[in-house]
Amino acid sequence: MLKEYRTISEVTGPLMLVKNVENVKYNELGEIELSSGEVRKCRVLEINGTDALVQLFNSSAGINLATSKVRFLGRGIELAVSSDMLGRVFDGMGNPIDGGPEILPDMKLDINGTPMNPAARNYPSEFIQTGVSTIDALNTLVRGQKLPIFSASGLPHAELAAQIARQAKVLGDDSTFAVVFAAMGITFEEADFFIQDFKRTGAVDRAVMFINLANDPPIERIATPRMALTAAEYLAFEKGMHVLVILTDITYYAEALREISAARKEVPGRRGYPGYLYTDLATMYERAGRRLNSEGSITLIPILTMPEDDKTHPIPDLTGYITEGQIILSRELYKRGITPPIDVLPSLSRLKDKGIGKGKTRDDHKDVMNQLFAAYSRGKEAKELAIILGDAALTDVDKLYAKFADEFERLYINQGFTTNRTIDESIELGWELLTILPRNEMKRIRDEYLIEYYDKFKKED
Repeated sequence: MLKEYRTISEVTGPLMLVKNVENVKYNELGEIELSSGEVRKCRVLEINGTDALVQLFNSSAGINLATSKVRFLGRGIELAVSSDMLGRVFDGMGNPIDGGPEILPDMKLDINGTPMNPAARNYPSEFIQTGVSTIDALNTLVRGQKLPIFSASGLPHAELAAQIARQAKVLGDDSTFAVVFAAMGITFEEADFFIQDFKRTGAVDRAVMFINLANDPPIERIATPRMALTAAEYLAFEKGMHVLVILTDITYYAEALREISAARKEVPGRRGYPGYLYTDLATMYERAGRRLNSEGSITLIPILTMPEDDKTHPIPDLTGYITEGQIILSRELYKRGITPPIDVLPSLSRLKDKGIGKGKTRDDHKDVMNQLFAAYSRGKEAKELAIILGDAALTDVDKLYAKFADEFERLYINQGFTTNRTIDESIELGWELLTILPRNEMKRIRDEYLIEYYDKFKKED
């Protein structure tokens, strides 16, 4: 029998103070029973002696200090997990919202899992094909990697997230591949877009979706990504699956964290975010990876919108420290109708060299990747020079580089949200574009590959 307390002394916004409690722990789940019989959930945020500060999951309206009762459940927030989760849609607290039955769990797991022990990690090395050329060929995603997408308000990160979710796969591996998709703080229209897109394309059959809406409580927004990672850990390390976790939008998550921190009257850090934002994000991100002696893996793509397009804002800044690179979306490309508007040059995958090459993608992948980067960079410089000094200031070779940059954006980056290119198609298209440039400009490609590929494409031209 759970002990009940009638010692609520204060309710301020989403916080409530309960006095004279015994054996109550941080993060423990509680229930508040109102005089009407209505039951609401809460979570312990802080213990000070015999005082417990709890956060309400719902509104504080109607809580009478004298007549309401609180009982603590002796456990944290848990998620019921089972293989039957695949193909299902849940709210931010793990309750089914797709009209299907409740999950019959194999087990219940506390969502506040621990980051993976570095000594137990296996190094990421297998290529994941997303079907997006600018990621696969130039900023390669590797199984077990954490690769965020830095977007901005108004850019189509939702469409890119949906595209990656339905197209991603591990090449040459018979293991089951699953996607865990968590959306935080989104509108009903955005939620409907994701659910309908997953159902229309059949991606929902291998996916677990968690949807938290903008009007849901902040505490739920903080729980949602942990729900997703808990489901991913079960599928990866209990069922041996390769799991891709997509979290959108981390900015809304951080704002919920800031709201709760302000309610607790904590000393704010940069831009009003709590000083422990880095630690909080790291405890989530570091749950992804490959584990020694385990077939399964968790690959993580957190998506965040940079306030005011500012890369130095605390959320992208701290995320960049924890993760292995970033994919950056460009407002300038998007204005010109190029989708997905991935800004190739500042984007980076720090593990790309580990997931490409012989036996993984293609022998010529690395050389083509380096040459495309170099040619696109010089082409952009040539175009900027032409804007300042006019076309007459460009050499004939510079004009070819400028032409290459235009064609690279038009054909390579601008593949749209429905085209699913294999890694072979992405590399072949890269070779085709490189034939715009003279052979003696191919300074980053070995002669054997020039003979095998460049000369062949040049003859076809």
